[in-house]
Amino acid sequence: MRRNIARIEIEPSAPRKRRKSPAGVATNDLIVTAHQGVNADVFPHVLALYVAKGSRIADVTYGRGAFWKQINSRDYHVVASDLTTGVDCRKLPYKDSSLDCLVLDPPYMHTPGGTAHVNHQNFEGYYQNNGTGNATGAKYHEAVLELYFSAAREAWRVLKNGAVLIVKCQDEVCACKQRLTHVEIINELTQSHYMVEDLFVLVRTNRPGVSRILKQRHARKNHSYFLVFRKRPCKTRI
Repeated sequence: MRRNIARIEIEPSAPRKRRKSPAGVATNDLIVTAHQGVNADVFPHVLALYVAKGSRIADVTYGRGAFWKQINSRDYHVVASDLTTGVDCRKLPYKDSSLDCLVLDPPYMHTPGGTAHVNHQNFEGYYQNNGTGNATGAKYHEAVLELYFSAAREAWRVLKNGAVLIVKCQDEVCACKQRLTHVEIINELTQSHYMVEDLFVLVRTNRPGVSRILKQRHARKNHSYFLVFRKRPCKTRI
C-alpha cells in the first residue's frame, strides 16, 4: 500500500549577523581617584579630563604656581592672580561669563597658634579671619567656609555656562569637632547652580606632625581633595 508522506520544506536559515566589536581598547591605563604625591602630580589629570586645551583659565589663588609645574604653558591660556597681586578671589576683575575654568585654592584651615599649621598662617594674615576686616563676622572654620562660598559665588559670575570650577580643600578638626570641609562645600555649591563632576584625593608622602599632643582623639588628616564642579545655566545671578 502506498503511503502519503507529508512533504516538509525547510527554509534556509538567515545568515548569522557578525558580532559588532565594541569601540575603544582594553586598558588599565586610566585616571584614578586617589593619588599619593603633591599637587602637581594630580592637577594634570584633572585638566586632562575636564578642561580642553586652549581654554582660558583663571587661577585666582596662584601663589607660587605649584599646580602648574607639570603643565605645558602653551596648552592653556592661564591668568594667574592672588592677594599678593592685589586680586581678591571674592571680587575678581573679569567680565561676566568670560572664563572656561577657574581654580580656587584658598587657605583652608584656621591657625590658632603654635607651629602645627604654620604654612596656613596666611589665612589670618591675608583674610583677617578673626579681625575687624572679616565683614561676615564668622570665625574659625565658619570663616573658612564663608571664604570658599563667597569665592564660588564670584566664580559663578565670571565662568561661562558649562565651564569648570576646580576647588582644592582639606577637612579639619576645629574646636574638637570633626568638620568634613569637602562635604560642606559640595552641599553648598550643588544647591547654588553648580553640578559636582568629580573628586580627586591627594595623599601626602610624609607623615603629619603636631607641635604638642597629650592624647589623640581624631585621625590626623594626611589627605586633601580636588573637587570639580560645572556651572549650570541659570537666568539669575546667585
